[in-house]
Amino acid sequence: MTVDHQTADAGPALAPDLARRNRLVIGLLLVSAFVVILNETIMAVALPRLMADLQISASMAQWLSTAFMLTMAVVIPVTGYLLQRLNTRPVFILAMALFSLGTLISAVSPGFPLLVIGRIVQACGTAIMMPLLMTTVMHLVPPENRGKTMGNISIVISVAPAIGPTLSGLILSVLDWRWLFLLVLPIALAALALGMWKIRNVTEPSEAPIDIPSVPLAALGFGSFVYGLSGLGEAAAGPQMVSPLVPLAAGAVTILVFVLRQHILAKQNRALLDLRTLTIPAFTIPAVMMAILMMSMFGVFILLPIFLQTVLKLTTLQTGLLLLPGGLIMGLCAPLVGSLYDRHGPRPLVVPGALLFSGLMWALTFIQPETPVWLLLAAHVVLSIGLALMFTPLFTSSLGSLPPALYSHGSAMIGTTQQVAGAAGTALFVAIMTLRSTAETLSGADPAAAIAAGIRGAFLCGAIISLGAIVTAFFIRKPETGGKEAGHGA
Repeated sequence: MTVDHQTADAGPALAPDLARRNRLVIGLLLVSAFVVILNETIMAVALPRLMADLQISASMAQWLSTAFMLTMAVVIPVTGYLLQRLNTRPVFILAMALFSLGTLISAVSPGFPLLVIGRIVQACGTAIMMPLLMTTVMHLVPPENRGKTMGNISIVISVAPAIGPTLSGLILSVLDWRWLFLLVLPIALAALALGMWKIRNVTEPSEAPIDIPSVPLAALGFGSFVYGLSGLGEAAAGPQMVSPLVPLAAGAVTILVFVLRQHILAKQNRALLDLRTLTIPAFTIPAVMMAILMMSMFGVFILLPIFLQTVLKLTTLQTGLLLLPGGLIMGLCAPLVGSLYDRHGPRPLVVPGALLFSGLMWALTFIQPETPVWLLLAAHVVLSIGLALMFTPLFTSSLGSLPPALYSHGSAMIGTTQQVAGAAGTALFVAIMTLRSTAETLSGADPAAAIAAGIRGAFLCGAIISLGAIVTAFFIRKPETGGKEAGHGA
């Protein structure tokens, strides 16, 4: 059973049965997305515990997050093709089956190497799920209601990461780290079973050809680039056999070849990832702003738990509870932000959001071992409010500026950009923290003060990057006609 774009965008004219089916499909996708995003952040609070249990360094432990993002960066470019070629139901089953398998591998892994493999398999499922959710919403929801629906998506995107660290802290306070996955596994399997039973096909697949050479080009290009970025963190801890600049350069060159090939193939409607999305300023500017936010945000999410546990000596449970209010407030703000977007557009939301976010990034550059916990709690809450004001308008305005034929490619483009930016932010923050804390230790500082100095240096870098979000915010605008302004189809 399929639905064409005209029927999907008919809004109030939808028949009751069709509207009910669309709500069911979006609801199932939201629940499943909640599960996979919850898993993405469950590692943040657990890293110090895993470093001790598995006897690994911080630069190695970051691979539990970085390998996840690297895989996402490799797989997401292919999802544009998958979402064009396949129906909703088989893509959903593939995504949740991969995620469930990866969760099982992680749960039974005896040590670090197999745990990383499990995270990679999980990431393959996550990489498919998020573009599937975004593309389906763009097809089924009329432009005048997209802000509200994207607000619901933002609840999932914000509340799941907020619950992840808290759940992780609670589990680790009484159980072994493997239970982080053992408790998620039945939820993932239940989502898979429910989706197989209830989900229906809601998009019209096309006979999109696949360009075989583009697949390894995307994998090698984005994979090498993210690998090189991640290697910067390890290089900061000590000399490496191969400089991270080598995979960085190789990845950059391969991405350039990939981009040139997609440009040529787009003229024949054969591109694996249609880069004509980037010729539409109303799409590109929000995508750039999201990349800036992801760089700073991922760095904060990695380093703040390390500061709380290593410097302030909080337990994993206390750390998770401290990070919970910010995420919950972000989720509570999301429906209101979506409604405000539908009425007033993005700029009245993203400009103050960018100012709040950047202001708090600069405030974090002053943290000390004596900084009271309540002040960090307040800072995290305000930081979360700033993010809530930006994410829903950015997602909605960027994808809404595209013609329907480019929705899947736009979702894949945003996902790829986010993962590369997140990996870059994580690697950059960890590298700066490691270099600065090592220098402070050599100069005679005690370990807690040295780590605090390293984290302050990393936050300073993030604060400087966040200034780009303020500049970009003034150029965000609301699409006039849900993608028709783009002026061309696929």
